[in-house]
Amino acid sequence: MKSNFWHRLSLAAALLAALVAAPAMAQLSVDVTGEIDSNLKIAVPPLPAQQEVDTPAGSSTDLGRKIAEVIASDLKGSGLFDPSGPDGLPAVAFPEVTNPAYDKWGAYQALVQGFVRTSGGEADITVGCYLYDVALKQELTRQGYVVSPRDWRRAAHKCADAIYARLSGESPFFDSRIAYIAESGPKGNRTKRLAIMDSDGANHRFITNGQSLALTPRFSPDYKSIVYVSYLGSRVRIYIYDIGSGQQKLVTESNNATFAPRWSPDGRTILFSMAVAGNTDIYRISASGGTPVRLTTSPGIDVGGSFSPDGSQIVFESDRSGGQQIYIMNADGSSQRRISHGGGRYATPEWSPRGDLIAFTKLSGDFKIAVMTPTGDNERILTNGWQDEQPTWSPNGRVLQFFRTTPGRDGGSQVWQVDLTGVNERRIPTPLSGSDPAWGPLLP
Repeated sequence: MKSNFWHRLSLAAALLAALVAAPAMAQLSVDVTGEIDSNLKIAVPPLPAQQEVDTPAGSSTDLGRKIAEVIASDLKGSGLFDPSGPDGLPAVAFPEVTNPAYDKWGAYQALVQGFVRTSGGEADITVGCYLYDVALKQELTRQGYVVSPRDWRRAAHKCADAIYARLSGESPFFDSRIAYIAESGPKGNRTKRLAIMDSDGANHRFITNGQSLALTPRFSPDYKSIVYVSYLGSRVRIYIYDIGSGQQKLVTESNNATFAPRWSPDGRTILFSMAVAGNTDIYRISASGGTPVRLTTSPGIDVGGSFSPDGSQIVFESDRSGGQQIYIMNADGSSQRRISHGGGRYATPEWSPRGDLIAFTKLSGDFKIAVMTPTGDNERILTNGWQDEQPTWSPNGRVLQFFRTTPGRDGGSQVWQVDLTGVNERRIPTPLSGSDPAWGPLLP
């Protein structure tokens, strides 16, 4: 995405505003708690092109259909909506975009319409996106995006984000990316490569070549970098990979087992766990390198480390009480206290970007994804797989991704997603087996 994306977006918004004055907002909305059957029926017909021209991503008409497909897929994947289209829906003439023929859409509660405008070739495309309340015959929201042809999917995700935000009252999350570990080879000798993809599994790209073992990636708060662990022989290294340049920087290395690096909210500090002389503790180090500072000292295994959104506290797992449990401490390592008190064991805690919940892996027979408050209250199990682990939060704190391993000699791992209701669950497609997903913030 070009650096002036937001400038282009404002130009597109101004263009849309000039087309027609926005009418009053209606009150169509969706329930995000799952307490009622709230799946809104939404029509998403193909976006018409102002004129038929060719681009590197296909003709303008093809782009209009593909953008509608991504919008419908995003909305369906959220579990809150029941979208139809673009296949099987009537075509929309260009003048209808801002003046819907509501009589055609009586079977739906909401209607998504838009347009694609471009002069062809490498020229930018303008994508308009409108949401209408069919019953009240009112416009609910509009957005416009100016992108290069290769970035058409971002315009689609942005449109779906605008619809999701308007109807749910929640912050968006579709226009984001996932870092994860792509796995191949026999179960006992896997090749593990760092990879990134869009939140829906599209635009997949391998970052490392598999010559060294890559583990536990995490996006930086500004989305510019990924921190991860690399094992090559007896040397263990923590690297920061710069997404824009493709260069990577060594943060620290050791012969000791090192794992689970995590960023501080301001991007200046990295937490990680390291085993020294039979004891595993949590350390912090400057993102530019230097000498690690030890934060935990209790005998046993202290693992993880996820900052609260304000950076004042850290949640982690420890077996100091005899089994894996969840603890919280201040960012300087002081005031360490246990918050989990239910049955079974607790692992891989991660603080929600909202600060209201902590997600974790519950080990009680099978592995399950669960959440609790930062005080350890209101524990809820969200999944029921055989081995579900390593939750990571969406940017809006409403959805979790994790990886699910199937049993047996030939069992593999795949990236899955579930929302806080525990009802809306789906697999994210990856070309290879996938583990340890890390959800990045909304793209800048």
